[in-house]
Amino acid sequence: MANILVVDDEMGIRELLSEILGDEGHAIQLAENAQQARDARNAGAPDLVLLDIWMPDTDGVTLLKEWQRDGLLTMPVIMMSGHATIDTAVEATRIGALNFLEKPIALQKLLKAVQQGLTRAQEAPRAPVAAARPMIAPQAEESVAPSALFTAQSLQSAGAAPRMGGLPNGEQQGHNLSFDLPLREARDAFERMYFEHHLGREGGSMTRVAEKTGLERTHLYRKLKQLGVEPGKLAKKGG
Repeated sequence: MANILVVDDEMGIRELLSEILGDEGHAIQLAENAQQARDARNAGAPDLVLLDIWMPDTDGVTLLKEWQRDGLLTMPVIMMSGHATIDTAVEATRIGALNFLEKPIALQKLLKAVQQGLTRAQEAPRAPVAAARPMIAPQAEESVAPSALFTAQSLQSAGAAPRMGGLPNGEQQGHNLSFDLPLREARDAFERMYFEHHLGREGGSMTRVAEKTGLERTHLYRKLKQLGVEPGKLAKKGG
């Protein structure tokens, strides 16, 4: 088990990363801005840091420079961003970042980067760690579905038993969902069914579906894109 610090200003991303990495057996500490990340680092070096680049107070690259300048960059840091340029990624790795992940982050890329980072941490000498280091247990987001990070696996290729979800006009939408699937794949399958169900009922209205699911429209669009759900087609079926 490793201690991983997740730094991101989006609650949905923080908590989804916490859930995924918690399922892998890691202890997760969360920070929503650079100041909280500084406080967490000052309390003791984590085994790995996932650091968002664009944050409201201090951006991730500047924070990375601070840690490097002050001799605190003693742990692997993986940068994350959905808007960074190649130059930004190159600068971050030049400063000392181990890796750069572009959002939305594919699940396998995330787990591979984390494993590489933890392997690197075990090979390098560790800085002394303070005795008191508060850890935040993984928490589920209050909204029905979290922000999207991971591309859904093809349900047809999962080899699961078919399960049908209804549309308002009585037309059936085929899905594959099985309890034999790994947890993450089963969750993706369920979320796809969930959103298709509500989009069908609401005639493809993103506004009504956002209200129904408790998601911001931006997060909803991102989620649907990653799950491969096309609101336009569902609107025609629901109409």
